[in-house]
Amino acid sequence: MSGNKFRTGGQILIDQLAIHGVSDVFCVPGESYLAALDALHVSEIKVTICRQEGGAGMMAEAVGKLTGRPGICFVTRGPGATNASPAIHIASQDSTPMILFVGQVARDMREREAFQELDYRAVFGYMAKWVTEIDDPARIPELIARAFSVATSGRPGPVVVALPEDMLREPAQVEDARPFVTSAPAPTTSDLEAVMAEIDKAENPFLLLGGTRWSHQDVSQMIALAEHLALPVAVSFRRQMLFPADHPNFIGDLSVGANPRLVDHARSADLFILLGGRLSELPSQSYELLGIPNPGTKLIHVHPGAEEIGRVYQPEIGINATPGAFVSALAELTASRSPRQNAALPALHQTYLEWSTPRKKPASGVDMAEIVKHVAATMPPETIIANGAGNYATWVHRFYPFTRFGTQLAPTSGSMGYGTPAAVGAARLSSAQPVVAFAGDGCFLMNGQEFATAVQYELPIIVIVADNSMYGTIRMHQEREYPERVVGTTLKNPDFAAYARAFGGHGERVETTGDFAAAFERARASGKPSILHCIIDPEALTVDRTLSDIRQFGKNKKANADAV
Repeated sequence: MSGNKFRTGGQILIDQLAIHGVSDVFCVPGESYLAALDALHVSEIKVTICRQEGGAGMMAEAVGKLTGRPGICFVTRGPGATNASPAIHIASQDSTPMILFVGQVARDMREREAFQELDYRAVFGYMAKWVTEIDDPARIPELIARAFSVATSGRPGPVVVALPEDMLREPAQVEDARPFVTSAPAPTTSDLEAVMAEIDKAENPFLLLGGTRWSHQDVSQMIALAEHLALPVAVSFRRQMLFPADHPNFIGDLSVGANPRLVDHARSADLFILLGGRLSELPSQSYELLGIPNPGTKLIHVHPGAEEIGRVYQPEIGINATPGAFVSALAELTASRSPRQNAALPALHQTYLEWSTPRKKPASGVDMAEIVKHVAATMPPETIIANGAGNYATWVHRFYPFTRFGTQLAPTSGSMGYGTPAAVGAARLSSAQPVVAFAGDGCFLMNGQEFATAVQYELPIIVIVADNSMYGTIRMHQEREYPERVVGTTLKNPDFAAYARAFGGHGERVETTGDFAAAFERARASGKPSILHCIIDPEALTVDRTLSDIRQFGKNKKANADAV
């Protein structure tokens, strides 16, 4: 890699990716970026060929989640780019660093609506942190360095870079950029002293962890700090890997169907510390947990993106800092202080333990609570758990005790079809951690084709498909709002075990809870990508309420409304 010789735009681009530490790219090939593909032929960067651009993008987003460095995806122009748009939306709402490279028509054909032409600034301008199109190959080092910086700085997110195909073929002589470095905003001494003054005064503090820009070291320091300050710690929606569930300071997650006692405790807090997250719709219980803009209690908000502080809630103390910088600095400040005591902690942790213990069992079919508990009990703690969206995921979030950082892949954006490609991306990144994905029957088939990618690269992921023959979340809302008026939510499914075998993987059908353990062990022993097709009683629609319960609630609600 050198600026002393002429290289094509494609070669310059791939050289920059290597300089910035990229180890993996995910793609669906296209003629619009052939010159970049050709440069990858002689690169040490590992290429994963995917079956659809949405799956490729979700794999890249998953890598961004796990590493904190931009996940890289290449797609072709037009329909390739629009197919990848769900991954951009996920990366945006989940604050995940990601760069999507999109082929573009030749420069002399633009603005004629050439074949598959799109204006990428217009298409992705709302979802991405930055969208650019590179017209001059000599500017590639400059603009790619900026792309990495933008994707990782402040509140991380996706960047889209359009690549005109003739630009990628054009030679240029240009110096390479240096590896990117992301700035880490840090708190001031006065910030920290103000925080400690509020913690000292608080009788009922509440600490909520969320967001991104965390690391293994940050989480370890957070654990030690929580112990030292005797702080009860909750985590935000689908951010459970930020604090170990088996720690006595852990009190639960603010998510969909959150523990009512946890919600009550959060509302009663005289000091609410929001560290790293945004407290958006789902963790805020539809923006009803705190007042807007006045929270109604003392709020300390620490976030790496300055634009997020005061955006919804006006904090008593707003600090622009990464979670790691804040935790490290606060730990240093309090190191000489005696450890605090909090008599309420054991009861708060016990509340979480009771909430995460399965109680209600379905009358027939597979009990998802027992399945999740079995996976947790038999897999090592470093196992990566991936899932998409749907009611099935509530069993995972409630009953799987995450205890390690870097083990959760789940979209806070609520995107279906995420679990399987995310699992493939994680397994492709490293073989050191086992990967298990959960998917609903509707969720799986939105990106089930990426099971073929797992087979192609011999990735021994296990996909547990919960099949209740419906779009369960929508059916739940439908029965609650329009009881017995079922339309658009019923599914007729294939044999998912046969689907796995057709691709060359291992597949089994599981019809009872008692059959699962042996099937799961056979899947692990096979060494192949596996699908366990679990048949779920349609009545087991949520963790706590049956389909009939929800329908009756809807009927009572309608009857009361009619009586008014």
